[in-house]
Amino acid sequence: MKTIDELLADGVSGKRVFVRADLNVPLADGTITDDGRIRAVLPTVKALADAGAKVVVASHLGRPKGAPDPAFSLAPAASRLGELLGSAVAFATDTVGSSARDTVEGLADGQVAVLENLRFNPGETAKDDAERAGFAEQLAALADVYVGDGFGAVHRKHASVYDLPKRLSHYAGHLIATEVGVLKKLTEDVRRPYVVALGGAKVSDKLAVIDQLLGKADRLLIGGGMAYTFLKAKGYEVGISLLQEDQVPAVKEYMERAEKQGVELLLPVDVVVSRTFPDLKTKAPTEHTTVDADKIPADQEGLDIGPKTRELYASKLADAETVFWNGPMGVFEHPDYAEGTKAVAQALVDAKGFTVVGGGDSAAAVRTLGFDENAFGHISTGGGASLEYLEGKTLPGLAALED
Repeated sequence: MKTIDELLADGVSGKRVFVRADLNVPLADGTITDDGRIRAVLPTVKALADAGAKVVVASHLGRPKGAPDPAFSLAPAASRLGELLGSAVAFATDTVGSSARDTVEGLADGQVAVLENLRFNPGETAKDDAERAGFAEQLAALADVYVGDGFGAVHRKHASVYDLPKRLSHYAGHLIATEVGVLKKLTEDVRRPYVVALGGAKVSDKLAVIDQLLGKADRLLIGGGMAYTFLKAKGYEVGISLLQEDQVPAVKEYMERAEKQGVELLLPVDVVVSRTFPDLKTKAPTEHTTVDADKIPADQEGLDIGPKTRELYASKLADAETVFWNGPMGVFEHPDYAEGTKAVAQALVDAKGFTVVGGGDSAAAVRTLGFDENAFGHISTGGGASLEYLEGKTLPGLAALED
């Protein structure tokens, strides 16, 4: 995989460089609530601009249905990118139409433009190879060189991720090079003890990675909504907690495998429960109690790991030489149920080894909860991409850059 350093060494002044970024930031009423992904691509964009390239940045945002939708416009992201760069960023109001062509044509050396949301064009996500290729051809007409730096999208076989780099000379940006380097530390020549903390809502999203990690990790710590399927598999009452009943047999099998392979698979020993799900907008206080994990009332829902579990998990992370964490331990968006996620984040900060926050909600949580990002070894920008890499899957966006 060629990197941006090689491209810069060859010289890019005057060249149109297409940067496939991941500007898929969370928005609330048009306002960005977490600009982490924009800041992550900044080193690549700035290096190219400083070297005199005409930088064309493109990304998706959300899941529009292949047509323009103002709710998913990249205009706020383009504005924020300009603020971070300290210079104006041009914005094209379409993807490959007259605005995109005119905007790119008008760039001077060292200037940056952002195209409108790629998913406003149905060709970006099309299952049909020919339709995707057609859109990729139109994008290729806007550039001379391709730089892939949208790590959060490399597991998607989309036109701008997979088909476009096949049509231009292509390089990995600083972010992708960093992300791949980190993931290799989690899969090749791993320093031990290797501890993995998994949370989030659905156990079905994590079964494939658990399958792989049972042969690699020393300890697995389970939390979040997915924990209740594990507790159910142990025969516990889980009340009205999030549960994937159809996954119970698979979970039982993994628990048995972990025991046979000598992998510690730890589940919550106590949980914070409530009769009602909290209001995440008002964040009004809720009635809640802490109970042992095998004593969840039938009419209540587990929403966070309890204090004994926090202490247990922190102790299991303390001596780790390598840590990967993906998925919050509870409903961290509400202060009544954020303590479990805080405890795991703090344990990573305190751990002596190499710590990786695996993107998605975990990355959002550490920022929302006020942690210093530099206190972690690495905060990934791609939760889904990180998990699929750890599962051993071939990621289309990385494969395209390696050709």
